[in-house]
Amino acid sequence: MAPIIEKEDKMGNFNEESSTDDSENLWADILSEVQSGSASKLPTTRTVLVLGDNDSGKTTLIAKLQGLEEPKKGSGLEYYYIDVKDEYRDEQARLNVWVLDGDPHHTGLLKYALKEDSFSDTLVMLVVSMAQPWALLETLTKWADVLRDHVDKLRIPADKLQEYEQSLIRVYQAYTEPGDGPIATQGPPRGDINPLHPPPSGSEEESVLPLGELTLSKNLGIPIVVVVTKSDTISMLEKDFDYKDEHLDFIQQHIRKFCLKYGAAMFYTSVKDERNCDLLYRYLVHRIYGFPFTSPALVVDKDSVFVPSGWDNEKKISILYDNMTSMKPDDTFEDIITKPSTRKVVQRDAEVTAEDDQAFLAKQQLQLSKQTATPGTGTPPPAAAQESPVPRLQRPQVHKTPERSPAPANAGTPVRGKDGKPQAGNTTEGMLANFFNSLLSKTPGQPGPNVASMTGAEHIDKAAVSRDAAAELERMTKGKKSIDTNNTSTDSAEPQS
Repeated sequence: MAPIIEKEDKMGNFNEESSTDDSENLWADILSEVQSGSASKLPTTRTVLVLGDNDSGKTTLIAKLQGLEEPKKGSGLEYYYIDVKDEYRDEQARLNVWVLDGDPHHTGLLKYALKEDSFSDTLVMLVVSMAQPWALLETLTKWADVLRDHVDKLRIPADKLQEYEQSLIRVYQAYTEPGDGPIATQGPPRGDINPLHPPPSGSEEESVLPLGELTLSKNLGIPIVVVVTKSDTISMLEKDFDYKDEHLDFIQQHIRKFCLKYGAAMFYTSVKDERNCDLLYRYLVHRIYGFPFTSPALVVDKDSVFVPSGWDNEKKISILYDNMTSMKPDDTFEDIITKPSTRKVVQRDAEVTAEDDQAFLAKQQLQLSKQTATPGTGTPPPAAAQESPVPRLQRPQVHKTPERSPAPANAGTPVRGKDGKPQAGNTTEGMLANFFNSLLSKTPGQPGPNVASMTGAEHIDKAAVSRDAAAELERMTKGKKSIDTNNTSTDSAEPQS
C-alpha cells in the first residue's frame, strides 16, 4: 500500500504545481491584453484651436463637423467637441475644439486654450470667408500674427520649440501622393507616436527633397490648416462684381503662398452646398490621430480647392499664372481685389412730396384763367372771379341720361337754330367756372374760408354772384327747351312710310 500512497502523494503534488503554472500564465495574459488595449486607445488630449473674424462661418463649420444641423453660438472663448471613432479597433474619443471670438479684445483668452503642456497636441485652423475676398489675405495675416505673439509668450524651452519646428519640416518632406506609396489599412499608430509631431525615423540615409525658399519660412512649430468658407459665393462674385477666372486664380495663388510660409494645408469649403466638409473631417483625424487618408489634392474646381500640407510648392503655384492677362502675380492683393466703394442700391419707389396747398391752388387758378381767356368764348370772366383765391374747378364730365342727348363733338361752339342764330342755351367754360365758384363760395350750413383774409383781395359781392348764377340757370333752361322743340319738330317732319 505504501507505494500506492506515495504515488498518490506524488501525483497530488504534480497536479498542484501544474495548476499553479496555468493560473500564473492566465494572469499574465490578462495583464498583457489590458496593457496593449490601453496603449491603443485614442488620446483624449488632442485639440483644435479655431481662429478667425466674426461672421466667417467658424461656428457653422464646427457644427457641420459635429454632425449638427443648427450651430450653438456663444461669445468669448467657446468649447466644443467632435466625436472621433476608430472603425478598425472599435474605439472612439472626443476631439477638443476651442473657438475664439473674432473680437481682437478677446485674444487674451488664448492662454486658456493653448498652453505649454497642450502645445504638442494642438492643431490650429485659420478660418476666412470667401464672401469678402478683398479681406482674405489681411485676415489671414492678422490671425497668424496673433498666433505668433501668443506662441512667443509661452514658456516653451528653445530646444523643445526647435524640435517641434523640425517635426513639421519632416512631415512636409515626407508627404507622398496617395497613389505613389503604400496605402495604410490599419488604424492610428500605437504607442506614444504623435502624428502632429512625429519623432525622427532614425534613418540618416533617407532622401528628402529640399524645401523651397518660401516653404516654412515662418515656421511656428504648430500644424496649421487654412479653411476658406462660403465658397458657394463665388458665383455671386462673378455675377455682381464681374469676377473672372483670373481674379479667382489670383486669390488662390496668394492664399497658397501664405500656406507655404507656414506649412499649412488649404481647404475651400461650403456648408451650404456641403463642399469639402467631409474631406476636412477626414484630413483632421488623419493629421491629429494618424487615420488613413487617401484623397489627392484638388485644384481644378475653383470652389472646391484642397491642398494638403507637403504637396504644394512654388512651381505648382506658377501654373495659375498662365491665366492672368490683366494682372501680374506679384501685384499687391488689395490693388487687384478691391473692396466695393458702395453697396448695391436697392431700387425703391420714388418718394412723392406733397405740394403746398396755397401754391397748388394758385397754379389751378392761373390755369383756369388761361382757359377762360381763350378767343371766341364770348364775354370775359368777371373781375371778381379772376381775383378770387378759391380754386376754379375744371368742367365736370356730363353723364348721359335718358332725358339728355349726348354732347356733340363741337361742344365748344354755340348751338344754332334753323335760322342760323345762336340759341340762348349756349354756355361757355368761363360761365360754368363762375357758376361753380359761386356755389363753392356760399355753401349752406358750412362757412367757407375767408377769401379776403387768404389772398388779401376784397370780399366778393354776393349779390352779383347770385345774379350770375340765376342768369346761368335761366340760359341753361332756355337752351334745353329749344333743343327739345327742335327735336320735336324734326320728328314731326319725317315722312311716314
